[in-house]
Amino acid sequence: MIRLSLAAAALVVTTPLAAQEVTLSPSQALEGYYAALEQQVELPVAPAGKSLDLSATLTRIGVGSCNSERRSQHMWAEILKTDPQLFLLIGDNVYGDTNWDGDAGLGTLRQSYAVQASHPEFAQFRAEMPMLTSWDDHDYGFNDGGADFAFKGWAETIYETFWGASEEVRSRPGVYESRMVGPEGKLVQVILLDTRFFRSDLARMPYTEERPPLGPYEPSKAAGLTMLGGEQWAWLRQELAKPADLRMVVSSIQVLTEAHDYESWETMPEERERLLDMLTDRAGGGLVLLTGDRHAGGIYTAEHDGETIWELTSSSLNLAFNDTASNTAREPDPKRLTDFISEENFGLVDIDWETKAYTMRLLGNQGETRAERRVGRTQ
Repeated sequence: MIRLSLAAAALVVTTPLAAQEVTLSPSQALEGYYAALEQQVELPVAPAGKSLDLSATLTRIGVGSCNSERRSQHMWAEILKTDPQLFLLIGDNVYGDTNWDGDAGLGTLRQSYAVQASHPEFAQFRAEMPMLTSWDDHDYGFNDGGADFAFKGWAETIYETFWGASEEVRSRPGVYESRMVGPEGKLVQVILLDTRFFRSDLARMPYTEERPPLGPYEPSKAAGLTMLGGEQWAWLRQELAKPADLRMVVSSIQVLTEAHDYESWETMPEERERLLDMLTDRAGGGLVLLTGDRHAGGIYTAEHDGETIWELTSSSLNLAFNDTASNTAREPDPKRLTDFISEENFGLVDIDWETKAYTMRLLGNQGETRAERRVGRTQ
């Protein structure tokens, strides 16, 4: 079997029969390698899922992120108890980069998806709950990875195969997509961005002991930086020009906050400004941002161009690190209106069509409400 691994700027191909190494360019090596690999391996597939009724009037949508395939899957049952009509799984849906040894076949990523597919709790959830998904770094295949990840095309194939991606998603690079759900007057647009496949490298800051470690990156306005890539930016503008009564925009990383130096849109301030400008210039309808990644959750708000923007961060489903009190104190944030909920959590957005308002909530692993805000849709 041919094996590829990273070796400086090229790829080294070891062929046992020839007993020699041949150095090829990455594009030369990968094209043939993946064509052969697809014939040799059976990619994991998620348990059969329930279809989303695009004509249904949505009144409750669930959201969550950061699910380790190696940990308890108890949260799926807790989510089902709240009876959402749609669940958005928005990144780090498995942790496939753990113990990755650099092989181009992304064996650990494939194995992680296979383990996730084997859980009966997840199979039951899939059978009862329509889902839409996006990815973040750990199910993209490389921690904090962006456009320079050499094996991103194969990672996309693995992702699209597992989740049964739509023809729209399969037809282009990246995994971004949009769905319109509901009748006229109660139309919800769900936009799922891809903040990985096209993203420029992030600028790293010098080490400092002046405050607790809150990430390695710093904002950069260097020329040519992009979060979404040209084609996705053009697509997003077209999507926001469509009429909708409420828009739910999914970003795997946080948008509004400036309180930390981990991955977020703040690492590229001009790209974040571009996003917020585009969102406030949309063709009407309410708006809520849905984000994950942080292994903690909260509700955020900020003003932009005369509009109040709201963001619900939900993370994580089963991979919590700290307690809420210390986490909240560690990361003060004027844009966060709630504690920084560190224990296991998932989010709900309840839509009241009669009053034209929605309520954001974070729920814990016993179904208890940990944070809540009601928002009138004025746009």
